[in-house]
Amino acid sequence: MPHLVLLPGLACDERLWEAQLPVIPPEFEARVSDAHARHDTIEAMAAAVLREHPGPLVLCGASMGGMIAMEAARQAPERIAGLALLGTNPRPEAPDMYELREGAIELFEQGDLREVIEPNVVFAFHPAQAADEALVQRYLEIILDAGAQQLIRQNRAVMRRPDARTHLPALRAPVLLVCGDTDRLAPPDCTREIAALVPHAEVVWVAQCGHMLTMEKPAVVNAALLSWLAQWS
Repeated sequence: MPHLVLLPGLACDERLWEAQLPVIPPEFEARVSDAHARHDTIEAMAAAVLREHPGPLVLCGASMGGMIAMEAARQAPERIAGLALLGTNPRPEAPDMYELREGAIELFEQGDLREVIEPNVVFAFHPAQAADEALVQRYLEIILDAGAQQLIRQNRAVMRRPDARTHLPALRAPVLLVCGDTDRLAPPDCTREIAALVPHAEVVWVAQCGHMLTMEKPAVVNAALLSWLAQWS
């Protein structure tokens, strides 16, 4: 029986999965990794996940967590029983995003966290969920709790991420792809590209949903994840 490891997105923690953890069957012994908070590169984060969680693994990664999951599959394909990739991007950083992150990092270094994060909420959520003040505040709390140094370190890791497209066609494990139909941070084209490279993948499109899938549409994400996990039960 593989163990399930949940990999949060940039500057997120176990709170990203608070709607998923209670419904995951106990036999998966689900754990939330914090490797992204302790290492400087996607490669090192993936290596830590593999080192700290022995045996066969099902990796479920959101956004940057998906990048870590894909890299773990490159490093140890024989260990990966399955990959669930939620709103992630297989490509290396685009030049325009690289410049945007550099600018954000300069502000983080000056301590201007809230000034950077708050305006970007509109990019993280579908407009319907962006209007939910409690949901937005919960998201802001998670990101701001990470602090400037984590935001700087993790953004730099994403900026230097490897090109996962080179090894995705070699994946033989079951793959689940979940994407919000209005994701502006890892647009649907990213998921379509993974699906083209991994033709056996199951793809779930989440209507009226942005980038923060597990928080915006938890019931839909839970249903997709539980249905997919059932193959190991």
